[in-house]
Amino acid sequence: MSPDGEHAPDHDVADAALTADDQILVEFILQKFDELLGVLRQLDDEQANATLPADGSNSVVQLVTHCCGMMRRWSSTVNLGMEVPRDRRAEFQAVMPAAEALELAARTRELFLKDVTQTDFDAAPVHVPPGRDHFWTASCRGVLFHVLEEIAQHLGQAEITRDCLGGH
Repeated sequence: MSPDGEHAPDHDVADAALTADDQILVEFILQKFDELLGVLRQLDDEQANATLPADGSNSVVQLVTHCCGMMRRWSSTVNLGMEVPRDRRAEFQAVMPAAEALELAARTRELFLKDVTQTDFDAAPVHVPPGRDHFWTASCRGVLFHVLEEIAQHLGQAEITRDCLGGH
C-alpha cells in the first residue's frame, strides 16, 4: 500500500517473469486483498470480530482468515501441487486481535507472491480438488481468476459488515 492508502504496484510482481496480462491479474488480486485489509484496519478488535445478526454472517477477521487460507490453497496446493495445510471450518470460526489477522495476511501475501512467481499460468493446475472441474480449472491462470473472484466477493461482504457495525 502507498502512504495514501492506495494499492501501489508490487515490485515483486513487476520483477517476476510474468506477461503484462498476468502481472495485471496478480496486481488486481493484491489490490482487492489490500482493500480487504484496509477494511480490517478501520475496525477495533471488538468490531473486527463481530458478526451481523443474520444466519451465516462472518466477522471481518473470519473473512480475512478465510481469504488467507483460500489464496494459499489455490496458489500453492492446487496450482503448484505443494500441500498447504488448511482448516476451512476454523477459518470461519476465527477470533483474534486485528493486528494478528494483519500479520497472518502479511505472511500470506508474501507466500502467495512466491507461489505466483513460480507458476506457469498457461499450465493445467497440478491438483484440482474433486468436484471442482469448473471451466476456470483449465489453467493456473483460471484458478487465479477464481482467487480474484473470491477476494472481491469477500471484500464486499466485509465492507457491508463494517458499514453495519459503524466502523466506517
